[in-house]
Amino acid sequence: MKQFAELFKALGDETRLRIMALLLDGNEYCVCDLMEAMELPQSTVSRHLAYLKNSGWVDGRRQKKWMYYRLHSEKSILEKDIIAALRLSLPKVQQAMDDRKKLVQHLRRKGAEACS
Repeated sequence: MKQFAELFKALGDETRLRIMALLLDGNEYCVCDLMEAMELPQSTVSRHLAYLKNSGWVDGRRQKKWMYYRLHSEKSILEKDIIAALRLSLPKVQQAMDDRKKLVQHLRRKGAEACS
């Protein structure tokens, strides 16, 4: 029961839901990409990503000084169902649409450049 509570608790924050909305497309993003999309400082984004990672929602890997995150690949049936519900609902939320638009614009400007 405690594991289920932790899963839901991790999603009980607006910033973490915004991050999840961006990661729902299945791509991996650098912290700097998420910072730009959400217009939040690195410390805030990293803290919330660490929370999501510790609760099992995302995986992270380090490349030089930056961390890259994506949705956790091994999910329980409950997690799969929650992800499916989030994929149906979150993209329709205005904040998520705005974040997605900023992310796309940022990635277009950034191109193939690595994070620095």
